[in-house]
Amino acid sequence: HAKIKELKKEVVERGRFFVDRAKKARKFIAKKAEFFIRDGSTILSHAQSSVVFSVLAHAKEQGKRFNVIVTETQPLQCGLAAAKRMQAMGIPVKVVLDSAMAVLMDSVDFVLVGAEGVTESGGIINYIGTYQMAILAKMRSKPFYVVAESHKFNRIYPLTQNDIPWREKVVTDEEKGHAETETEKPECDSDGSLVIEKDRIRDYTPPEYITLLFTDLGVLTPSAVSDELIKLYQ
Repeated sequence: HAKIKELKKEVVERGRFFVDRAKKARKFIAKKAEFFIRDGSTILSHAQSSVVFSVLAHAKEQGKRFNVIVTETQPLQCGLAAAKRMQAMGIPVKVVLDSAMAVLMDSVDFVLVGAEGVTESGGIINYIGTYQMAILAKMRSKPFYVVAESHKFNRIYPLTQNDIPWREKVVTDEEKGHAETETEKPECDSDGSLVIEKDRIRDYTPPEYITLLFTDLGVLTPSAVSDELIKLYQ
C-alpha cells in the first residue's frame, strides 16, 4: 500500500508539473503571436485550441481590435464550442460552414490554428479540415500560422494522409435507424447490406503550407522543427 501511495503521489506531482508547464508555454506563445495581430485584423480559425484561445485573449488584453471567423468544424462542431467561448471572452466572432472556406479566404488577413501534433517534417496533425484550409490559404497568399506547445512535437514523418491513424466504425442497427430518421442513410453496397463506414477525424497538413509555428521554443519555420526535435531528444 505504501508503494501505491508513493506512486499516486508521483503521478499527481507530474500531472501538476505538466499542467503548470503547459500554462507557461501558452503564455509565452501568446506574447510572441500577439505582434502578428494588427488592429482591424480578420482571423480565420478551425476547430478549437487552448493555445489559440490564449493568443486571442492576450491580444485583446493588449487592446488589439480584431474579428474572428470560425468554421463550425464538422462532424463534432468544435467550432461552435470555440465561438461560444470567444464570445464569452468579448471577442467579435461568427461561425461559418466548413464549405465556406474558399469563399471567405479573400476577406481574412491570416489563418490561425492549433495542432494536436507537430511532425518531424514541420507539418501538423489536426482536426479534419485543417489541410484544406491550409491549401486554400496558400492559393490566396494568406499566412497560415500554427500555435502549439513543444510537448506536441513528435518524431513521426507522415508522407500521405493514409499515414495518419483513423478509425473504422461498423454502423450498428441502432445507428442505422437514427441515420434513416435523419435522412442520412449509411453507405450500402449493391445488394443493400451495410458496409464499413470510415470516419476520418484528423488530417495531416504538410510543412509547405505552413507559414510559421509559434511555440514555447520560439517562432519557428517548419524546417526548423527537426532541429528542435534533435535538441529535445538528445
